[in-house]
Amino acid sequence: MQRQTTIAKTNEIQRKWYVVDATNKPLGRLATQVAQILVGKNKPIWTPNVDCGDYVIIINAEKVSLSGDKVNNKKYYNVSGFPGGLRTRTAGTMLEKYPVEMVERCLYGMMPKGRLGRQMRKKLFVYAGPEHKNKAQTPEVLELKF
Repeated sequence: MQRQTTIAKTNEIQRKWYVVDATNKPLGRLATQVAQILVGKNKPIWTPNVDCGDYVIIINAEKVSLSGDKVNNKKYYNVSGFPGGLRTRTAGTMLEKYPVEMVERCLYGMMPKGRLGRQMRKKLFVYAGPEHKNKAQTPEVLELKF
């Protein structure tokens, strides 16, 4: 007897909305679990070539924690493409001034690259403070396990 593999179809996928509070959560561990939800690997119908993931709202991105001395030693780079256009920031600076970008960069690094990955990234909403604009979607609170 042969087993039939179920392949998810785009119009059959049920998407949920989740809210994750990033207060005092380690950035890498938060990002790995949220990336799995965005990609849809937590669902039994996950298919590699279909966006099966759910929507995720991350609040309190400014209160995320970094272990060790990453606040001073970890660097983030931007290059403008012009000579001398390399800009370097430490994780401490990113956490103070650009916490949303820092969390997004960490998550984007853990997601698939290419057309499908860019489609999955659109389901992520990161906010620095405790308020978010997606109350109309009635998201459910998601407690992550560490």
